[in-house]
Amino acid sequence: MKALVCILLLLETFVFVVQQQVDGGLNEKEISQQISSEDGRQNPPQTDTLRAEASTDRQQYCHRCFPDIHAALRKLAATIIEQKENIRELTTTVTEQKENIRELRNDMNKIDEEISNLTLSQVELRKENRDREIAFSAALWESGDGYIGPFTTEITLTYKNVFTNIGNAYNPITGIFTAPLKGAYMFRISAYGHGGTAAGVSIYKNEERVVLAYAYQPQNTLNSSNGVVLILKVGDVVSVRLWPNARIYDSQYNRSTFSGYLLFPLK
Repeated sequence: MKALVCILLLLETFVFVVQQQVDGGLNEKEISQQISSEDGRQNPPQTDTLRAEASTDRQQYCHRCFPDIHAALRKLAATIIEQKENIRELTTTVTEQKENIRELRNDMNKIDEEISNLTLSQVELRKENRDREIAFSAALWESGDGYIGPFTTEITLTYKNVFTNIGNAYNPITGIFTAPLKGAYMFRISAYGHGGTAAGVSIYKNEERVVLAYAYQPQNTLNSSNGVVLILKVGDVVSVRLWPNARIYDSQYNRSTFSGYLLFPLK
C-alpha cells in the first residue's frame, strides 16, 4: 500500500514538472527544490511515532495474515488430548476384554476337564456295569434224554445245555460257577425223576453243602426245587452235586436245571 502511494506521488510530481515546463517552465533550482520537497513528502523523518505506527501496522498485518493459527493450535491440542483419553479408555477396555477372555478360557478348561472326567466316569461305570452283568441258566442235556445216576458217591453235575451265560462265570464243562466279584447271588435248582429211586441234588458253596432239592415215592414222577442267596467273594465256587444212590432225569423239556445271577455287588 505504501509503495502504491509513493508511485502516485512521483507521478504527480512528474506531471507537475512537465506542466510547468509547458507553461513557461521552472528553472533548474526550482525543479530541484520541488523534487526535494516531494521526496521529503514521500520519505518523512523516522520519528518514534512513525516507528510505533509501523510496529502497530506489522502486528495488525500479522494478525490479518494469521488470524486462525492460535485457534487452530488450541483446537488441535484439544483434539490430541481427547484422542489420548480415547486411547486410554480403549486400552482399559482391551485389558478388561483380555481378562474376560482369560477367565473364559479358564472356564472352558474346567468344562473340558469336567467332560473328560465325566467321560472317564462313564467308561468306568459302563465297565462296572458290564462287570455286574452276571447271569446264567442251563439244563442237563444238550440233546436227547435220559437219567444221570445212581452212583455210590456224590458227583458234580454238568449242565451242558446253556441258555444264558452273561459274564461267562459258569463253566458248562465242569458244571462250576466261579464268582467274578464280591456280591450277593441268587441260585436255583430243580430236580426231576421217576418213582422207585430218589431224585436228590444239593447246592454247594466251595465244599459246603448249602441247600438241597429231594423227592422220593415208589412210583410216578418226582419233582423238587430249591433256591438260596449266597454272599460270595471273588473266586468262590458254586456247584450242584447228585446225592449218592439217587438219579435225575432230563429231556428236551429241560426239567432239571441250574441257574444263578448277581443281585448286587458288595464292597
